[in-house]
Amino acid sequence: MVAIGLSSGAVARIRFAVSCLWEVAASLRVLRDPGEHAVHLSWARRVRPRLAEAGLIDTNVGLLWQLVPAAPAYLPDFLTPPPTGLTPDLAGELAALRATPPSVVREQLDLGPGRHVGVQADLYADPRAGLRRLAGEVEEYWRIALAPDWPRIRVLLDAEVSGRARRLAEDGAGGLLNDLHERVHWEGDTLRIVQRHCTAPDMPDGPGLVLVPSVFVWPSVLSVFAGEVPQLAYPARGLGTLWERAAATPDALAAVLGRGRAQLLTELAAPVSTTELARRTGMSPGGVSQHLTALRAAGLVTTRRQGRMLLSARTDLADALVSAAG
Repeated sequence: MVAIGLSSGAVARIRFAVSCLWEVAASLRVLRDPGEHAVHLSWARRVRPRLAEAGLIDTNVGLLWQLVPAAPAYLPDFLTPPPTGLTPDLAGELAALRATPPSVVREQLDLGPGRHVGVQADLYADPRAGLRRLAGEVEEYWRIALAPDWPRIRVLLDAEVSGRARRLAEDGAGGLLNDLHERVHWEGDTLRIVQRHCTAPDMPDGPGLVLVPSVFVWPSVLSVFAGEVPQLAYPARGLGTLWERAAATPDALAAVLGRGRAQLLTELAAPVSTTELARRTGMSPGGVSQHLTALRAAGLVTTRRQGRMLLSARTDLADALVSAAG
């Protein structure tokens, strides 16, 4: 367990951020040990063959694969530079990764088990060249494993941040921190995290703690306290529904509303963006928008803005219709 003293100033500077690289690192740990991450088994089964074919996993020559061990072994902190805000930017995070000082790369590699061999030895000998190679592998991994599902992941993470912000407003920092995860506890002026391979100084000043909601870090938490910006990645709520497929559109509902509108209502059990609805249903974004407009006018759908996205969800009346038709 690590115990971190938080001054009132440090508590006041707690913020949220969403990170592409945290999802990359955490999802690789899922692939290392999928049995420990049962909620993501369907995703792992789907992406593993394509990643293996690309030489990105199950290989001794993949740098990214070699740097991300199975939990609870040490994950080099330079793989997850501090994210800057709520709009995730893979290119910006990769620029920060490539800019890691060589001394930091070597220092953190020295924290890993055993002697550096193979691709890790190459990274240790020439960190700048190795980081460029690593960034290229991350881009390819992202394209294959995460980009196709990123819209639905992003919706879940955005909803998580909104919910936590409300919790902070209602219950203060103590209520927020004590509700993040069973391994995270805050009492008085001390934050305690049950986490191996983690040491941390007190935070009397500085930028404050960055809370990073994550899909793939479940069921644990991951933390970085060695750098200038302390980070705590924790599981976002609602993961149980992330990979669920919507039930078949009830024929009775389709007979009343039309097949397209009935299909959209079936998909709207949780807030979803127009782009994601188009991807799921095969409709054009314009067609989805037209149907949503009609459903809103009938009191069956509500829409709200979340950052740059518009998220739609069923109303209670629509829930009753879908349930009765099913």
